[in-house]
Amino acid sequence: MITASQLRAARALLGIDQKTLAELAGLSVPTIQRMEASDGNVRGVVESLTRVVEALDLAGIELIGDNAQSVAGGRGVRLKTSAPRP
Repeated sequence: MITASQLRAARALLGIDQKTLAELAGLSVPTIQRMEASDGNVRGVVESLTRVVEALDLAGIELIGDNAQSVAGGRGVRLKTSAPRP
């Protein structure tokens, strides 16, 4: 699963806006907005979520799940489990 925070961070790393991500994934901007507004894991239609994950992968984003290691090099961001919540 991808979280809303991961989705926003992925866009930030790519330097793209919601419109561009929507175009890359073949989805509407409101769909991306709803996904990013989710609490925790992104909610939505599985096909739409799959399209977003595939678009991010093609753009060079590696999504890292809990307790998973990154297999590729490159820069990234990871939230520590003990990070204080604002």
